[in-house]
Amino acid sequence: MKESLTFDFCDMTIYDHYVVVVMKEGVNITPDYNNILVEVTDAYYADKPFVYITHRVNSYSVDPKIYYETAKIDNLIGFAVVSSNYKAKVNAQIEQMFFTKPFEIFTELEDAFSWANELIEKNS
Repeated sequence: MKESLTFDFCDMTIYDHYVVVVMKEGVNITPDYNNILVEVTDAYYADKPFVYITHRVNSYSVDPKIYYETAKIDNLIGFAVVSSNYKAKVNAQIEQMFFTKPFEIFTELEDAFSWANELIEKNS
């Protein structure tokens, strides 16, 4: 399965076991955006585990409190940040402290896919 969804703040690509999200330039991500994530994940991953992958190609800000809400999604088993930007990786290291589930930082999308597939295998 591969389906694309577009929102005013991001583009999402839905795969069988993970969702790849590209936030739009200049957006400030707050916990309110979590409601949309929950709706999407309920629709596509109802009772199966999935991994959230954020592909950080644009510059935007994240309120770290969002991770407390995101971690409450029961079937979310991991979170990955993909970026080649040093500043984005440093920010992700800070964000990592607010998330209670597996959280990894990658330079290449393919590495995040491999990690996500490993997590799915362990949780199936």
